[in-house]
Amino acid sequence: MNNEDIASKLAALGNPTRLSVYRLLVRAGDSGIPVGSVLKSLGIPGSTLTHHIRILVSAGLADQEREGTTLICRARYETMHGIIDYLKDECCVDSMDMPKDESAA
Repeated sequence: MNNEDIASKLAALGNPTRLSVYRLLVRAGDSGIPVGSVLKSLGIPGSTLTHHIRILVSAGLADQEREGTTLICRARYETMHGIIDYLKDECCVDSMDMPKDESAA
Protein backbone atom coordinates (compact mmCIF):
# COMPACT_ATOMS: atom_id res chain seq x y z
CA MET A 1 0.00 0.00 0.00
CA ASN A 2 1.12 3.52 -0.67
CA ASN A 3 0.25 6.87 0.93
CA GLU A 4 -2.70 7.42 -1.38
CA ASP A 5 -4.18 3.97 -0.64
CA ILE A 6 -3.78 4.42 3.10
CA ALA A 7 -5.22 7.94 3.02
CA SER A 8 -8.36 6.78 1.19
CA LYS A 9 -8.90 3.91 3.62
CA LEU A 10 -8.38 6.13 6.66
CA ALA A 11 -10.74 8.72 5.15
CA ALA A 12 -13.41 6.02 4.88
CA LEU A 13 -12.93 5.28 8.58
CA GLY A 14 -12.91 8.99 9.45
CA ASN A 15 -16.68 9.17 9.79
CA PRO A 16 -18.01 8.23 13.27
CA THR A 17 -20.89 6.15 11.89
CA ARG A 18 -18.66 4.26 9.45
CA LEU A 19 -16.15 3.63 12.21
CA SER A 20 -18.95 2.18 14.35
CA VAL A 21 -20.07 -0.05 11.47
CA TYR A 22 -16.49 -1.18 10.85
CA ARG A 23 -15.96 -1.97 14.55
CA LEU A 24 -19.03 -4.22 14.46
CA LEU A 25 -17.74 -5.98 11.35
CA VAL A 26 -14.31 -6.55 12.88
CA ARG A 27 -15.82 -7.84 16.12
CA ALA A 28 -18.10 -10.21 14.18
CA GLY A 29 -15.10 -12.21 13.00
CA ASP A 30 -14.82 -14.24 9.82
CA SER A 31 -18.47 -15.28 9.89
CA GLY A 32 -19.53 -11.65 9.43
CA ILE A 33 -22.72 -10.00 10.60
CA PRO A 34 -26.13 -9.65 8.97
CA VAL A 35 -27.05 -6.13 7.89
CA GLY A 36 -30.18 -6.36 10.05
CA SER A 37 -28.05 -6.91 13.14
CA VAL A 38 -25.95 -3.86 12.29
CA LEU A 39 -29.16 -1.83 11.93
CA LYS A 40 -30.38 -2.98 15.35
CA SER A 41 -27.03 -2.33 17.01
CA LEU A 42 -26.58 1.17 15.65
CA GLY A 43 -30.20 2.28 15.34
CA ILE A 44 -29.66 4.10 12.05
CA PRO A 45 -31.90 4.14 8.96
CA GLY A 46 -31.31 1.41 6.37
CA SER A 47 -30.49 3.91 3.64
CA THR A 48 -27.83 5.50 5.86
CA LEU A 49 -26.30 2.11 6.63
CA THR A 50 -26.30 1.18 2.94
CA HIS A 51 -24.43 4.39 2.13
CA HIS A 52 -21.78 3.76 4.80
CA ILE A 53 -21.30 0.10 3.92
CA ARG A 54 -20.92 1.02 0.25
CA ILE A 55 -18.07 3.37 1.18
CA LEU A 56 -16.36 0.70 3.31
CA VAL A 57 -16.66 -1.83 0.48
CA SER A 58 -15.37 0.70 -2.07
CA ALA A 59 -12.36 1.42 0.16
CA GLY A 60 -11.58 -2.31 0.36
CA LEU A 61 -12.31 -2.46 4.08
CA ALA A 62 -15.37 -4.73 3.89
CA ASP A 63 -17.16 -7.28 1.72
CA GLN A 64 -20.80 -8.23 1.36
CA GLU A 65 -22.25 -11.61 0.50
CA ARG A 66 -25.81 -12.78 0.18
CA GLU A 67 -26.64 -15.97 2.06
CA GLY A 68 -30.20 -16.85 1.11
CA THR A 69 -32.25 -13.80 1.95
CA THR A 70 -29.67 -12.38 4.36
CA LEU A 71 -26.97 -9.90 3.39
CA ILE A 72 -23.81 -10.61 5.40
CA CYS A 73 -21.06 -8.01 5.84
CA ARG A 74 -17.48 -8.92 6.71
CA ALA A 75 -14.39 -6.93 7.52
CA ARG A 76 -11.44 -7.49 5.20
CA TYR A 77 -8.84 -8.32 7.80
CA GLU A 78 -5.95 -8.35 5.33
CA THR A 79 -6.69 -4.71 4.55
CA MET A 80 -6.94 -3.81 8.23
CA HIS A 81 -3.63 -5.52 8.95
CA GLY A 82 -2.06 -3.80 5.95
CA ILE A 83 -3.06 -0.38 7.31
CA ILE A 84 -1.74 -1.20 10.78
CA ASP A 85 1.53 -2.57 9.37
CA TYR A 86 1.95 0.45 7.11
CA LEU A 87 1.45 2.89 9.98
CA LYS A 88 3.78 0.94 12.22
CA ASP A 89 6.51 0.37 9.63
CA GLU A 90 6.38 3.59 7.61
CA CYS A 91 5.18 6.25 10.02
CA CYS A 92 6.91 5.20 13.23
CA VAL A 93 10.17 3.88 11.85
CA ASP A 94 12.26 6.79 13.15
CA SER A 95 10.68 7.01 16.58
CA MET A 96 13.07 6.18 19.37
CA ASP A 97 10.13 5.78 21.77
CA MET A 98 8.46 2.97 19.81
CA PRO A 99 8.43 -0.29 21.77
CA LYS A 100 10.26 -3.10 20.05
CA ASP A 101 8.11 -5.84 18.55
CA GLU A 102 9.16 -8.78 20.69
CA SER A 103 7.42 -11.28 18.40
CA ALA A 104 9.88 -10.39 15.61
CA ALA A 105 12.88 -11.50 17.70
